Amino acid sequence: MDKATYQMNVDNLIQHFWKHGYLTLKRKFGTYLPEPNSIGNYEVDAIGKQKSKYAIGIVLTEEELDNPKIYSKLEFLSTRETKFSRKKVTLFVGVPKGYINKAKLIISSLSEMARKNIKLVPISVENKQFN
Repeated sequence: MDKATYQMNVDNLIQHFWKHGYLTLKRKFGTYLPEPNSIGNYEVDAIGKQKSKYAIGIVLTEEELDNPKIYSKLEFLSTRETKFSRKKVTLFVGVPKGYINKAKLIISSLSEMARKNIKLVPISVENKQFN
């Protein structure tokens, strides 16, 4: 996936954050916001907050869905908790619309605790951020 397509996918994920009431704290390809730090050994695309709830956002490509390491990445990121209050952090996973079923299959093989914290976000390249 080229950088422009990846950037549009991250923009669509941020738009999904906004629709669900999350304020974007950090994001990739942002003009005014800083890029998020890696969590563990995994890069994330966005971090958001809604009152006292936090969310992590990642965009997966077709190549990542085919990689066996995706299971450990999703398991690790979806079981994160806030540092002091120990509240669960929701993981928003942006996936191209054509690969939603593949992503659902991958998520179904994770632990129950991980599955509860993952929200799939279908992303289409045709969407523009400010329609």
